Amino acid sequence: MRYTNERSLKKKSLIHEDNPLVMLIAINLIVFVILNFIQIAYLLGNTELYEYENDVLRHFTLPGSFRAFVQEPWSLLTHMFTHTGIWQLIGNMLFLWGFGFLLQDLSGARHIVPLYLYGGIIGAGALLLSMNLIPRFAVTSAAYVYAGGGASVMAIAAAATMLAPFYRIFPMIGGGIPLWIITMVYVLIDLAGLAGMAFPYHLAHITGAGVGVLYIYLLRKGTDSGHWMHKIYNGFFQLFHSASIRRNNPSPKKEQHFYNTKGIKPFHKQPNITQQRIDTLLDKINQEGLDALTDEEKQFLKRAGEKE
Repeated sequence: MRYTNERSLKKKSLIHEDNPLVMLIAINLIVFVILNFIQIAYLLGNTELYEYENDVLRHFTLPGSFRAFVQEPWSLLTHMFTHTGIWQLIGNMLFLWGFGFLLQDLSGARHIVPLYLYGGIIGAGALLLSMNLIPRFAVTSAAYVYAGGGASVMAIAAAATMLAPFYRIFPMIGGGIPLWIITMVYVLIDLAGLAGMAFPYHLAHITGAGVGVLYIYLLRKGTDSGHWMHKIYNGFFQLFHSASIRRNNPSPKKEQHFYNTKGIKPFHKQPNITQQRIDTLLDKINQEGLDALTDEEKQFLKRAGEKE
């Protein structure tokens, strides 16, 4: 496809309002800022740090014991958006942005949220099992908490690597480093941690990587494990956009095509090239990938590129 309007593509793929990658990063940053403001308020009130952790932070992090988890089941979701340190946040968000942007470019934006949630939830499940079933950790499980999007980011990293293992980054270094090498180093760091007392945490990350591999394997076999989640996600945002759509399109037409039949054989209609149609198709590529386009839509974008 020759048509690559750089400004439009950048708008759709990076800062578009329906971009789930930007949404995930924004949620992580907002939660971090809110929790830190609350912590500052506690400190200014001459309150000990452990009181903030007991009153506020523990309700967002995943407890290590089953008994505590049953009392706070929502932590299965909140823990993956909660970071307790600035460097933990920066590291996870950088990896999420890099691998997530590549995954979005390869397969569309629809798989970002399902992978993030599946990786975090299943990774947390692995941590809880190891914490409570392995005697070495079970005796101290009540003192452990888990927070951060490490397992979620690992799932997205593994999925992107499965799709394009030989994609090269840092081209200035000997022609680039294959993506699979970067991911392998990322995974090996966690594998090394399995030998210590942080075993449950690193097991959660490795499990997240396994989730990413399995997700792409099933996708290639024709099973979209995130389809139901994607429908809920779209339906949720449709509620907020419907009013805006009605305002911008007070009298919707049956089709947003404008046909020009001059000089064309009878009964052969060819849509005019309009920016509105181009933006709609770029949206479709961003959400579902290039393969989702029909032959007519691909021809339309090809003609748009030839007119540039």
